[in-house]
Amino acid sequence: MPDGGDAVTLKVISSLDEVEAAHWEACAGNENPFVSHTFLKALEDSDAASGEAGWLPQHIVIEDDNGIAGCAPCYLKNHSHGEYVFDWGWADAYERAGGQYYPKLQVSVPFSPVTGPRLLVRDGDDKTHTRQLLAAGLLELAKQHKVSSLHITFPLEEECTELGEMGLIQRQGQQFHWQNDGYDTFDDFLDTLNSRKRKMIRKERATANAEVDIQVLTGDAILPEHMQAFYHFYLNTVDRKWAHAYLNFEFFQLLRERMADNVVLVIASHDGDYVAGALNMRGPDTLWGRNWGCTERFRMLYFECCFYRGIEFAIENGLSKVEAGAQGPHKISRGYLPSPTYSAHWIRDESFRDAVTDFCDRERRGIEHEMESLGELSPFKRGKDAP
Repeated sequence: MPDGGDAVTLKVISSLDEVEAAHWEACAGNENPFVSHTFLKALEDSDAASGEAGWLPQHIVIEDDNGIAGCAPCYLKNHSHGEYVFDWGWADAYERAGGQYYPKLQVSVPFSPVTGPRLLVRDGDDKTHTRQLLAAGLLELAKQHKVSSLHITFPLEEECTELGEMGLIQRQGQQFHWQNDGYDTFDDFLDTLNSRKRKMIRKERATANAEVDIQVLTGDAILPEHMQAFYHFYLNTVDRKWAHAYLNFEFFQLLRERMADNVVLVIASHDGDYVAGALNMRGPDTLWGRNWGCTERFRMLYFECCFYRGIEFAIENGLSKVEAGAQGPHKISRGYLPSPTYSAHWIRDESFRDAVTDFCDRERRGIEHEMESLGELSPFKRGKDAP
């Protein structure tokens, strides 16, 4: 294994076709489907992550005599779309000062604000050392491409700490996650809430289920027609938000064909027609909410499909956590509490680096204060009323 004395080769590959899936998966593991060879290749095969889309694959791979010791999903980008750790302000400030912010390097899972490993290391190896090799390779790639910056977004806290020790700027964000405290049923979860929130959730669920039929589908139960309907829901959400459709129909079909057991699709119908849906991904211990959309609006259906059905699925399947995606203090009253997220950044220009470092320090203090304040809005019972 790479321990500092073994000969290794560092390569940059422009397609996941250039690496054996089993070797990549040996580094990615099975805890987080978003960093799997299958998921990332579906993005490439559908051209959702491609040079034409502004996501040119430049994956880093470390090879030794036993195959791949480490790898990292990396993209050369000419914009900041689809990242969820926003650096538009940085780009604007740098370009107003006469610099050129794009292209840049992005180590991430495209279009997925999901925390998970970014510096992937083969099990049994010296993980810290191999991650250091991967980070050094990424920095060298950034210098070779003469990009303004390198961004590693939504890594694990441990990875972010190690990158900070290597001199990268550390940035903190926040999301809202639900934790399974060993509940046997959804009612067990409700019993831990204060009376007002418990009544609110029961009322919202009754309202949502009064007019529609809701199914929770995974594996072979997800048919092509379900994914076709969901794609229309996705496009409707994009249109309503005046956003860009990063994902295409081919991607969703590949997801169903190649990773159906990782997909949890909540789909609602009314009078025999599909009207709304929420797409989730699952790992062995976590459910991630990813996309929502509808063609007709029904009261409280969004909360039922995106939050309550996710909690219910996690309880029934013994999952420890539900991550409901980006944004949303409204999730707190439904049991999703503030949780930190992380990113690490390298800036080529020293003066600009100092400015970004100062910004991230001030931002982190603000986010920590906000998380503390939002935590006071927790719907869970306190003191003598707690179970």
